[in-house]
Amino acid sequence: MYIEQKYLLLVSSQLQGFKKKGDYVYNFRCPYCGDSQKSKSKARGFFFPKENNLIYKCHNCGKGASLKNFLKHIDPKLCNDYIFEKYRKEDTYVQQKYEQPKYFGQGAKSLKELQKVSSLKLDHPVRQWISERKIPSQYHYLLYFAPKFYQWVNTIIENKFPSLEKDHPRLVIPFFEKNKMFALQGRAFGDENPKYITIKLQDKEKIYGLERVDWKKTVYVCEGPLDSLFVENCVATAQSDLRIPHDDAVLIPDNEPRNREVVKQIRKYIEEDYAVVLWPDDVKEKDINDMIIAGKTRRQIKTTIDEHTYKGVRAKIEFSKWSKTNV
Repeated sequence: MYIEQKYLLLVSSQLQGFKKKGDYVYNFRCPYCGDSQKSKSKARGFFFPKENNLIYKCHNCGKGASLKNFLKHIDPKLCNDYIFEKYRKEDTYVQQKYEQPKYFGQGAKSLKELQKVSSLKLDHPVRQWISERKIPSQYHYLLYFAPKFYQWVNTIIENKFPSLEKDHPRLVIPFFEKNKMFALQGRAFGDENPKYITIKLQDKEKIYGLERVDWKKTVYVCEGPLDSLFVENCVATAQSDLRIPHDDAVLIPDNEPRNREVVKQIRKYIEEDYAVVLWPDDVKEKDINDMIIAGKTRRQIKTTIDEHTYKGVRAKIEFSKWSKTNV
C-alpha cells in the first residue's frame, strides 16, 4: 500500500480539508459532490484500506472509486505517473522525464551534490515536511535538501559563511533562467533565524520561476517561491517589493492588512498602475501556502485572486474601503 499512500499524499494539496484519521484512513470534502453547501466544515469523503489497496467512498453522495479513477478525476497527469509506477516490478520512486534538466553556471556542480526532494524516501523528515505543506508533486524535483547549508554554500562562494558553528539543514530553492542558476534561497525548517537566506550569484534581479513563466500570458507575482508553486504562471520576487517589468502582471501581496509597510507598498503598486490583489476579510491566512495547509484548494485560491484583483480607478476605490477596514 506504499504506492497508494504516496500518491494520495501527493494529490492532497488539491483536496479541501484533507486530514489523516488513522492508519491508512484519510478524510476530506468530496471533490465529486462538493459535500455540504451549508457547512464548509463537513467532510464526508474517505479513503480507507481494503485488500492492500486504498478505496474511496463518500458518505454524502455515495460515490466510490479506486485510487486510479480518483486520481484520473482530480489530476490526470499524476494518475499517469501512478499507473506507471504501480505496475513496475520494483516498488521504488521513479525519476520522471521532466526531472532531467542539465543545469550550468556558478554553483551547478555543487547543486548536483545535494539530494532532490523528489528522490528522498517518503518517510524522510524533509519529504514529510514537504508533504505537510502540500507542495505540488510536479515541483519536488526543483527543491533540494542541504544537511549543512552554510558548508554547502561555501563550496559555491568561498568563505560566504566564515563560521560554521551554527550550521543547520535547509531547503534549497534554486533560481534558474534557461537552466542556469543565478540565485538560490535557503529556507529554514525550524525556528532558525533568518527564516530565509537568499543569495545572488549574478548581478541581476531576483525572480524565481523564470524557467517556467510564459510572458505572453498574465504573470502572477508573489513574494515566496513556495507560494508561487500553487498558482499557474506565477513567479516570486523573494522580497516584499513585487514590481516586475511586465505590462500584464498581477501582484499578490501577503495577506497582512494590519502591517503598515505592506499597506504602504500596496498603495504604491496602485499608484504605479499595477493590478493588485486585495485579499477579502474572510481570508485569515498570511500567504498562499498557509491557505493550502488550512484546507483551501488551488482552484479556490485562484478564484479568490481573480475576483479580488483591481487596477486603476477601481483599485483606488477598493483600496480606500479595504484600508479603512483593516488599518
